Amino acid sequence: MNSIIGIDEVAAFSDAHSVYPLIDPEPLFAAQAFKGQVVLVTGASRGIGLSTALFYARAGADLLLVSRKRDTLEATKAEVQQAVPNARIELFEADVAHPSAGADAVKKAVDVFGKLDVLVANAGIPGAGMNCLVAEKDPIIWWHTQEVNVRGVFVFIHAALPELVKTKGQIVITSSGVAHLRIPQWSEYCLSKHTINRLAELVSLEYPDVKIYPVHPGVVATQLAEESGAPIPTVDPPELMAATATWLTARNAEFLSGRYVSAAWDLNEVLAKKDEIVRENLLVTKLATPSKA
Repeated sequence: MNSIIGIDEVAAFSDAHSVYPLIDPEPLFAAQAFKGQVVLVTGASRGIGLSTALFYARAGADLLLVSRKRDTLEATKAEVQQAVPNARIELFEADVAHPSAGADAVKKAVDVFGKLDVLVANAGIPGAGMNCLVAEKDPIIWWHTQEVNVRGVFVFIHAALPELVKTKGQIVITSSGVAHLRIPQWSEYCLSKHTINRLAELVSLEYPDVKIYPVHPGVVATQLAEESGAPIPTVDPPELMAATATWLTARNAEFLSGRYVSAAWDLNEVLAKKDEIVRENLLVTKLATPSKA
């Protein structure tokens, strides 16, 4: 069981805390599996976003990288191009919480590259007001977490969908295991991640040709994790999420569209349960009720 997430009812899979053979990206790199595809990554300037950008570039994709700070975006571009000198990379400086950020970024991707194939909505914050009770929180700070983690995902999905419909494209959302937990004093963060999981479920129903995956990245030692003050051991490298995202969007498990996925699960075991997951409609948010007498 995945004791770090603590979701026994959905986490009946072995833990995976490093890249393993099934999701090894090297075959994707060798085959240039994303050659000719355009990938937009938010929160691209560090940690998970940087690793994800690098993996897609190594697999041949053209990139539009989004973050709030130009200097960190430039550093990401330099790092990616050091590994992939011929990578085509455009940068877009924006606060994802701004209502027009998604539309402006998607327009730039289409203007420069002509289309959009994959959106990786990775940007997010832990919530500056965590670790205090609801009545003790600053409402403005509490709501800002929703603006970044919910609206900052929604506006990019909203803007990207018309383009992704054309390409039968895909979306990866950086979710969290806490979406399924009730952690006292973490209301802003738990709620924000729960909301985007449900959003992914609804998008998958409304746009069945666009595959969408809300993915828990594992417990990664990022700056955001440090800022959260969470007393949870960081045991997963950012490359685990990057490998999971590229494996999923290489169309290896489209039945998982609209379903919660954890990068810290052994996906061999998830594939083995495909029929049960589809038949019972598992890995989605449900209300458990008492059985009838």
